[in-house]
Amino acid sequence: MSFTIQVKEELIDQAKSDKNELSAIIKLSGTLGLNNQGLTLSITTENARIARYIYALFEQSYHIQPEIKYHQKTNLRKNRVYTVFVAEEVEIILSDLKLADAFFGIETGMASWMLEDDDAGRSYLKGAFLATGTIRDPESGKYQLEIYSVYLDHAQDLADLLHKFMLDAKTIEHKSGAITYLQKAEDIMDFLIIIGAMESKDLFESVKMMREARNDINRANNAETANIAKTIQASMKTINNIIKIMETIGLDSLPVELQQIAQIRVNHPDYSIQQISDSLEFPLSKSGVNHRLRKLNKIADDL
Repeated sequence: MSFTIQVKEELIDQAKSDKNELSAIIKLSGTLGLNNQGLTLSITTENARIARYIYALFEQSYHIQPEIKYHQKTNLRKNRVYTVFVAEEVEIILSDLKLADAFFGIETGMASWMLEDDDAGRSYLKGAFLATGTIRDPESGKYQLEIYSVYLDHAQDLADLLHKFMLDAKTIEHKSGAITYLQKAEDIMDFLIIIGAMESKDLFESVKMMREARNDINRANNAETANIAKTIQASMKTINNIIKIMETIGLDSLPVELQQIAQIRVNHPDYSIQQISDSLEFPLSKSGVNHRLRKLNKIADDL
């Protein structure tokens, strides 16, 4: 199950719902039609549970029982597409939800009062996400929440509503519509809190923290590996220089303190500077060991 589906199923399991959700769902997923009796309304979704939830919203809010239809998609995925079909009181519903103007092209944005009522705004955002929202799986490490709108001005109104809740929302226009999106993990978690998806928020945060912890460990391991490689490279350079001294002027020509350092370095190529220091008869500081190793390298360079 995708993370998006997990969020949506948590939302539809909530006891509380209202007309503002239905308003957003109709605006984003609804289409009008005509039959002999008048206007009809069709709302489509690929999720059977969401279709039943929309049915329940109509039943709860307007005491009508829509018809649920479905057909199979013709592509290789062969997903079912469900349609909640309303053929009664459509004009009354659209008028009550203040959607009629938008559907007939007079107004395609969001009702201005939605920005003034926090509870209505939360419900509207919940409905909008149920209709066309998606969230990229946080395990991917690339955070993105999107809500698709047919109309650019509605996408911009959604962004304004999200701005009201202090979220850094942006919009982008496509050929077939527009997208309102969030890209910061903190904004996405705040959005989940706003629409009441607390379990999904906790899961998102947990996955994010686990990824960050793994990344920190990997960075630390990479740094340690790089440091080990540098140590080995420096060690081999010094060993080669000591061998050069041994084959030319001999270690006996060196001061005793340099002979000791040289012998330990050659006999223990994997020793750290601290381990070399601890192996000396009279231990030195690490800077003292480094100083003598540099002397050995200088002597070899001068040969």
